[in-house]
Amino acid sequence: MGLVIDHLGRRYGSRWAISDLSLVCEGGMLGLVGPNGAGKTTLMRIIATLLPPTTGSVRWNGLDVGSGGQEIRARLGYLPQQFGVYPEFSARRFLRYLATLKGLPRAGRNRRVDEVLELVNLEADADRRLATYSGGMLQRVGIAQALLNDPNLLVVDEPTAGLDPSERVRFRTLLAGLTANRLVILSTHIVSDVEAVAGRLVVMRGGQVLADTTPEALLVAAGGCVWAVSVDPATASRLQTTETVSGMVADGSRVTVRIVSATPPAGAWAVEPTLEDAYLLTVGRR
Repeated sequence: MGLVIDHLGRRYGSRWAISDLSLVCEGGMLGLVGPNGAGKTTLMRIIATLLPPTTGSVRWNGLDVGSGGQEIRARLGYLPQQFGVYPEFSARRFLRYLATLKGLPRAGRNRRVDEVLELVNLEADADRRLATYSGGMLQRVGIAQALLNDPNLLVVDEPTAGLDPSERVRFRTLLAGLTANRLVILSTHIVSDVEAVAGRLVVMRGGQVLADTTPEALLVAAGGCVWAVSVDPATASRLQTTETVSGMVADGSRVTVRIVSATPPAGAWAVEPTLEDAYLLTVGRR
């Protein structure tokens, strides 16, 4: 059962945002990565029953997202890329309001709000106005609203964009703790967001799947394809236009350039790949 995506396509006018995409996903954390425009958000919106496919189908535990949308939404938690709040509400009042809209039973509604506030570690700040919250706290409110109905499918789209490094780490840790008895799909273009939490990695580009693998396997595939070379600043600038550069470190009059390539540049030495290197090798970006 689980999530079955079968030859999915979505067209906007003459442009295909997703083309002939097939995946089968069960429990745990699935990291969906790819450059901007890869089709990740379109895929998330189709899974969340917000956008109909042009071709193919998406089924959750046998239910089609088109014909069984209402029943799927009862089991679905969704944090979109743009999540809005009422800034004058407190987190507790806002979540109670959303719990009412979601149709949670009146008898246990307030108790469930308190449970999700505790789950995302906001109980101490639950009665503060949302206007006073940091970006990371607002994203935790977003996850809290997605968990109100205790979903077994949780879809999270670009949740750490705009967060500082410490907030990103806290948010990733929170997501990693939510995988018991559910499928969590984390869509992002930030590779480090999925490196430590996702057991499965799907790389997209141009609306199609380039790789369906694990972080470990992607790293192994990049072995022998990452290099470092020490050059002058002018050569470093030139290399950015001719090579896939994943990093640069200046040291006095020299610059150490990290290059992802199947063949070594002149004067380069091999270095161990990172997952970001492996990702760049897969998508072939410059």
